[in-house]
Amino acid sequence: MKITVVGAGGMGSRFAIMLHQTGHNVELVDGWQDNVDAIRANGLKADFNGEPVTVKLPIYSPAEVDATGEKPDLIIVFTKSNQLRSMMEAVKPIISPVTYVLCLLNGIGHEDILEDYVAKDHLILGITMWTAGMTGPGQVTLVGNGDVELQNFEPAGEAFTKQVVQVFTEAGLNPKYSENVKYSIWRKACVNGTLNCLCSLLECNIGELGSTTVAPDLLHTIIAEFATVAAKEGIDLDEQEVYDHVAGTFTANIAGHYPSMYQDLVKNHRATEIDFINGAVWRKGQKYGIPTPYCALLTQLIHAKEQLVGAVERTKAHV
Repeated sequence: MKITVVGAGGMGSRFAIMLHQTGHNVELVDGWQDNVDAIRANGLKADFNGEPVTVKLPIYSPAEVDATGEKPDLIIVFTKSNQLRSMMEAVKPIISPVTYVLCLLNGIGHEDILEDYVAKDHLILGITMWTAGMTGPGQVTLVGNGDVELQNFEPAGEAFTKQVVQVFTEAGLNPKYSENVKYSIWRKACVNGTLNCLCSLLECNIGELGSTTVAPDLLHTIIAEFATVAAKEGIDLDEQEVYDHVAGTFTANIAGHYPSMYQDLVKNHRATEIDFINGAVWRKGQKYGIPTPYCALLTQLIHAKEQLVGAVERTKAHV
């Protein structure tokens, strides 16, 4: 299969390497020029579970995509959510009528943008629990195990989506074809919509958030807003199960972890993906006439903090 990975950060690099290793024709598109230059000069270098791996893959900046003349079978999107539209504009010249787009981004509402670039029956949505990190331009660390859950957006895309499942299986990406991936996407968004923004605003790790007396009420209220809006989109979230899942992180082995939004906003002063998490719930709530005061406030507070710290759009993709 001919595959273009858009966003050669940690996660995009993981998928590109694992798919390349099983013989698929993989190319990269990335907006961080230092990353593009490093991969071109030295290959994509990875610490892959303690083993050094270097793969040579073609890579293009957004401005160069039009000149490739390539029309992939599958585009896998691994940009940050707030870069999605600009990157889809860049890769529009390589999207043919038979190209499928797989979105594995955190958050909700990405299909609203992707539908402007690909037919609904060529859109695949999913989530991944793999981890990956960048240590420098062209260098990534890939540790541990994970999985992927995905589903075609429209019934007509089922056959190709199951081909992707087979390709991912051969690559060791542990995919699962889902009958209700939208539920999983919203469930994961509840994790991000509580831990990410609260830890960023309070400047604490997950365990420290959980140690506060107000954490349970905050989680219940935010999750309830997500569930009420999700119900309008035909998704019946089990609020207690989602709460237990999120609250379980307070004492799990990730309790000392600072979420990705904290890393972006507090540590690196970069713009966040809040508009595709709590902001998406607020926006959809307005559409359906549902009050979402907590999601609205959290979105506004994160944007205010972005302004106060001088946060800027990040130029490298990393999920």
